[in-house]
Parts: sequence; structure tokens; C-alpha cells
Amino acid sequence: MKKQHQADWSAAEQAQQHYLIEPRHLAGGGDVRHVIEFLRASGWTDRSKRGGPLILDSPDHTVRVGYDPFTQPGSWTIRGTATRQQEAWHATLGRQTPVEIVAGFTDALTRPRSAHAPNVWAPLQEQGWQTERGRHFTAMSPDGNAFVQFHRAGPGEAFWWVGARTEHGRAWDAHFTLSTPMHLIQSFSAALADPQPVMRPRGHVPPSDRLRITSVSVLPSQLGAWQQARITAARAAAWARNSWLSSRSRPAARSRAIANHAYR
Repeated sequence: MKKQHQADWSAAEQAQQHYLIEPRHLAGGGDVRHVIEFLRASGWTDRSKRGGPLILDSPDHTVRVGYDPFTQPGSWTIRGTATRQQEAWHATLGRQTPVEIVAGFTDALTRPRSAHAPNVWAPLQEQGWQTERGRHFTAMSPDGNAFVQFHRAGPGEAFWWVGARTEHGRAWDAHFTLSTPMHLIQSFSAALADPQPVMRPRGHVPPSDRLRITSVSVLPSQLGAWQQARITAARAAAWARNSWLSSRSRPAARSRAIANHAYR
């Protein structure tokens, strides 16, 4: 009987119309849960209050990610506190920044830094973005609708400026202070330049003639499985990271105990 119920449920499931959108930098904001649920699954603490902005703190309390849709124009704000190895930093991303691109930055907050020196421009150049040297070093997308710029505001002043435009004007902007860790900006630029389309449901496709849109039918169970796979990957990475830190701390604790006993 149970198998029969499952078969009936599967048969009753209705496909929903969605759209694959290219280029992704013009796809619109998307579902913020793509970012937020990944951070939660990675062990971040949710400080949000009901009816207010979303706020999450990193496990070590050095980074805070916020999303406020209640103010105009609304934005993502990400702040890193000063540590021994890192100056304080701040990033602001417009509300219509596609969540897949935001996640390029925020997902990197949950991973250890690579041993390789970061290069913000490399992912862009690999995807055909054109770079131009001048007062401001700039990379422009192949369609001419998105840019990454190292903006020199004045003597000793500089910041990173990223944005996208349509025939209707500005779609979104993002700003990163000069002290923002470079590996995070590189991860952001890699997500920005990724040629893979992103998916949006009906009613959430921006009005622009510069989009390439493909209609697809998707089952709710498929959407749920894709979302769950991302969350599962975050939980697995967090578990592995915590296990590694725990295994490192145990020998150190034993050494301290032995040393304390020797001096008694």
C-alpha cells in the first residue's frame, strides 16, 4: 500500500515552467535561500529577527553577512572584523545581484584559503573578458554589459567596483573595500564569469532584450534535490573541517596536560 501511495504521488507531481537565463549577470536577484541556507549548513549562526533583515555570523565571529530587502534600494552587506592577519573590510552588493554570483563570494567565506596567490582577473580573461589598463584597471564582459574595475578614487584611495547594465540602465552594483581579501574577490569574479546559465521561475525573468532565455519544465522534486545537494555538500565540508580541527586540538591538549603534570 505504501509503494502505491508513493507511485500515486509521483504521478500527480506537476512540472513547473522555469527559464534558463544567459548571461547570468543579467538574470536578476533570484532566491536568497541559495546563499543563506548554504551558510546555515556550513555552521553559521542565524541572528535574524522575525520581520527584519537576514543576519548570519561566521563560526569564529569574524564575518557577518546581512541581507536587507526592507530599505531602498536594499542590499547585501558583508563585514569582516580586523584580526592579526587581516584588516577590517566591507563589501556591499545590490539586491539584484544574482544569488549565484553572491554565493561565489559567500561560499568562499566557508572554505580555507588556497595556498596559491589569488588573481581576480584570471577567471575573467579565461572567459573572454577584455581588460584595459588606465587610471582604473577594468575588465569588460564579452557582451559589454558587465564590468569589474579596480577603481582608484584618489591618492592612496582605491576600491573594487563591479556592476551590470541593461538597455534600461543599471541592473546592480557591488563594491569591495581595498582590504577585502583577494581570494574572496577572485571567487566572486569566477562566479560572475561562469558561462553556465542560471534558472529563474516564471514571473522572475528581468525585462531585457539582452537575455538569452530557454524555457524548461522542472519537477518540484528535481528542484528540491538540487537544493538539497548543495546543502548536503556544505554540511559535509563543515563536518570534515570541524573533525580536522578537533583532531589537531587533541594532541595539543595532551601535550599541555603532560607539561602541567611534569611541573607539579
